[in-house]
Amino acid sequence: MLTRSRLADLYKKLRDTNVLSVYIDGDQTNPADRRAWHTAFEHGLAVERRRISEVDPDGLDAFDRASARIVDELETHKAFLPARGWIGFATDDALHYAEGVAVPMPDLVRWEFGIRAAPYVRALKQARIVVAALADRRKARIFTYQNGALCEHTDLLADLDHGELHESAASHRAGMQTGSRGETGSDAGQRALDVSASRLHAQVIDEVQRLAGRDGFVVFGGTQDVVTGLARQADGLEGRVAERPSMHIDMSEPEVLAETEEAASELSLRVQDRTLAQVLDAARSSGRGCLGVKDTTEALRNGRVDLLVVTRRLREREADLVDHLIGAAFDHGAEVEEIAADVGARLDAEGEGVAARLRYTV
Repeated sequence: MLTRSRLADLYKKLRDTNVLSVYIDGDQTNPADRRAWHTAFEHGLAVERRRISEVDPDGLDAFDRASARIVDELETHKAFLPARGWIGFATDDALHYAEGVAVPMPDLVRWEFGIRAAPYVRALKQARIVVAALADRRKARIFTYQNGALCEHTDLLADLDHGELHESAASHRAGMQTGSRGETGSDAGQRALDVSASRLHAQVIDEVQRLAGRDGFVVFGGTQDVVTGLARQADGLEGRVAERPSMHIDMSEPEVLAETEEAASELSLRVQDRTLAQVLDAARSSGRGCLGVKDTTEALRNGRVDLLVVTRRLREREADLVDHLIGAAFDHGAEVEEIAADVGARLDAEGEGVAARLRYTV
């Protein structure tokens, strides 16, 4: 899957070249619908070919060559697509990108200068790594979720010699001291368990922070006290942590996958809400932000935009406009964030569905 920087590089590389951009919704599970995506694709291809024959008949041969490259790639999928969505970019002389993605895509076939990048921004969220750590006081399991796939990385065990504890407990009558002055055998055992659990949880935090990096999400599962303790120790992960005491150490991988996807969606909405609030605040108060199509377009033209924010509703309603805005952001190295419908209602009402955080004021 393309990263944000690779998508921007591909956009810039092909912006002056006619490109066939194809997005396919492959999110079908009913065997009766297994070829529905193919019917939608063929229809879109036919509609786009008719449009080109009317506006640029001399470009039909190049379009047909690009179409053949996409068709050849899709011929490997006789029934269901390998993922919930599929994306391909082709010119008359090369297939530049073709891959399934873990989120449904809108059905789209478009021949134009440059790739149609806007729908891909939604898929970029799947590239963000999510780390799920399930722990109790004796064991931990650590998973990563990325691009729709779950992978179990690490099993950690508390460094406690249970045999030594059992021997100690058996060789002393209740109430006798062991380990330290005034301490019973059961007290010593509990203290050893506490120390062991503390070391285990420190290892969990180290591994989670390493895997999550600067941008990853983290999901902690286990008993409430363990989950709360881990979240409290997770320095540098503020705003990126979900606590899920409903998850437990013995969950199956499909159960972990379902819970992790749900938690990741919640975290994504939380981050979007915080990002939008910051941009709106900057636009209203400090002059380091702008709202609306006119002001944002001007800021993009002048290279002042650091972060472009568009709502999904605007992209669905004004696809050409949003693609132009995103392309301008890529040209100047700006970040792009698409805001989900529920979170973006404020921006739709106050800023026509688009806003930006600016690098400097004028």
